[in-house]
Amino acid sequence: MNVTTTAGTPVERRAATLVMACVGVFVAYVPVTTVSVSLPTVQRALNASTSQLSWVSDAFVLPMAALILTAGVFGDVHGRKKVFQAGLAFAALGAAVALCARSVQVLWVGQAFAGIGAAALLPTTLALISHAVPDPRERGKFVGLWASALLGALAVGPLIAGVILNHVGWRWIYLPALPVSLVAMAVASRTLVDSRAPGAATRRLDWPGQLTAALAVTALVYGVIEGGAESFADVKVLLALFVAVVSGVAFVMAERRSASPMLDLSLFRSPGFSATTLVATITFLGLIGFFFVLSLYFGMVQRLDTLDAGYRLLMATGVCLLMGPITGRLMHRIAPRLMITAGLLVTAGALFSLTGIDADTSFGSLAWRLALLGLGLGCVITPMTATAVSSVPHHLAGMAAAGNNAFRQVGGALGPAVLGTLLTTRATDALPGHLTDAGLGRPTVEAVTAAVDQGGLGAAAGLDLGSDQPRALAALSEAFLDGLQLCLLVAGSLALLAALVAAILLRPRREPLTKVAASHPQEHTPADAATAS
Repeated sequence: MNVTTTAGTPVERRAATLVMACVGVFVAYVPVTTVSVSLPTVQRALNASTSQLSWVSDAFVLPMAALILTAGVFGDVHGRKKVFQAGLAFAALGAAVALCARSVQVLWVGQAFAGIGAAALLPTTLALISHAVPDPRERGKFVGLWASALLGALAVGPLIAGVILNHVGWRWIYLPALPVSLVAMAVASRTLVDSRAPGAATRRLDWPGQLTAALAVTALVYGVIEGGAESFADVKVLLALFVAVVSGVAFVMAERRSASPMLDLSLFRSPGFSATTLVATITFLGLIGFFFVLSLYFGMVQRLDTLDAGYRLLMATGVCLLMGPITGRLMHRIAPRLMITAGLLVTAGALFSLTGIDADTSFGSLAWRLALLGLGLGCVITPMTATAVSSVPHHLAGMAAAGNNAFRQVGGALGPAVLGTLLTTRATDALPGHLTDAGLGRPTVEAVTAAVDQGGLGAAAGLDLGSDQPRALAALSEAFLDGLQLCLLVAGSLALLAALVAAILLRPRREPLTKVAASHPQEHTPADAATAS
């Protein structure tokens, strides 16, 4: 293995690796919630429609999902330290572009650069930990701390955004990532140990796999978003979904034939990897989509500012963060199957309980539901990540981490698209009835529905309806709640589906790694076997 040495004892080098990995995953994930809670403000400032808001989120998640596997391979071949620093550079560039955004299209560009940075950071941070800590039991503790940093980013993001929005403009929510990324790059250059995967000299970038994967993910998300905004019978939507299916099939064929695949399909012979990958995709589809629609609920229905919304979201993300170290210690005492399944059942229960909220739901009534959600998620994320990495041979840990993260981000990209579409469709269908029930005349009903059809739900709030304004806004809130309840039912059902998958596929099996290891005899070594779990 080609390794660049740095000064310090092994303990100091491991500590430095852990700190840099935690900083990297924090930088990668903090835009998820800072942007989510700021969406109502962005919508008003840039006059964006609901579908354009979906693209604000997906402009970040799409490149992360599409490029994360390539970033993992690039790190294995050229050095994880180099890819880690490149990820920080792209994160800083994305923040700088977003700071200058004066239109939603420029904001998409900044989000995309930040997403590329996240794609580079996520697999390399886990691969650096896997290299620095070969012992599986000790590695589990490090992965637990890594997951805590991820959850910490989700927890403090809304508060960062809230404080900034209360004092300066929304663009400044991107400022903190800029100095943190630049300082981390400088520190990493002196303290981080570089590493490559065994056999890196013979590996090549898998361009057919990369192109087909990126095209499949992008076409799928585009089709879902545009189908919700326009019609799923629209020619461009049908074409996008067709391209997604064809590209997905082409990706599988390319990986089966490639001498150096971006995602070795033999990884799916490991039940642990297959189960956690499927669970991650389903869970993050519901979770990221839920945060997207909940942030709109706080802004459009409860009329909260970003800081107040951040406090409420902290009930979920904060409890999830507190659960990270606890689940990290419990992973070697409680079977991952039990922890993940139980956590997903609690998550589903919390999501179903949220269907009872309305425009006047108090903070206390909302807090226990969100805390329960955080408790469930805290029991899932850490063991899910650790199981994906530890269920394959040590020399495939980087690819396993990248693969698990890639499918997680595909789910995350589809979340705002799917739930945003459900929210808009259901709310738009219910709005005329609520406007009529509120006693509004036909001209007002037609004016409001026309504004919603053209500019999305947020457009109705900007209309000047005179004395009819309060009743129109109340009807709009009721219509939004109809859509929100549908989204919560779907997200809860997805959590139940993920729990079923975990309960079935994570059943203990004898020597689950034998077939995976046997498929790479030229790379597998006794040392690798000793460190795999």
